[in-house]
Amino acid sequence: MFTGIVEELGTVVTAGTRLEVKCAAVLSDLSIGASIAVNGVCLTAVVVTGGGFAADLAPETLSRSNLGDLVAGSRVNLERPVTPMTRLSGHIVQGHVDATGEVVGIDALGDGNWWLKVRVPQSLDRYLVEKGSITLDGISLTIAALEAGPVAGVTIIPHTFANTTIGHTRAGTRINIEVDVLAKHVEKLLAHG
Repeated sequence: MFTGIVEELGTVVTAGTRLEVKCAAVLSDLSIGASIAVNGVCLTAVVVTGGGFAADLAPETLSRSNLGDLVAGSRVNLERPVTPMTRLSGHIVQGHVDATGEVVGIDALGDGNWWLKVRVPQSLDRYLVEKGSITLDGISLTIAALEAGPVAGVTIIPHTFANTTIGHTRAGTRINIEVDVLAKHVEKLLAHG
């Protein structure tokens, strides 16, 4: 389980079915077999070195997420899983991407703040509520507005813009989406109630 609070921006060394990422901060306690979220996708570290790690990408991962779009030099959001002593600063994030969306636009609001709009697949619309949580490329965010389409709007604060991949995103970029798992469980319970 993750929280959607990005710890570090890593740099892709090799992309494809074996993803190699150069990083530093997340290596302090990363070991072979441990989980690590890359752009919000829970992966298993299969190689850990002093300068990074590698993970294998399954066909499901490549088809459901934007990890197949990565090339050498791409920046990626990295987060280690929570521990029992970790503060849950974001929200409950599984690292199980539901789909990808498309960035509609990212506009400056002033004072270093940004307005990000993402087109979300229609199949996920029922899980989106204003002031609810959404995970975009592994970043825990609050939905500030919903439009037909569906399009979710979120405010990006200066820290998030500077320390995550959001600062490099443009209109047309594919972005990983994980909706709130609690909403999915409630829906299933009510359907079978």
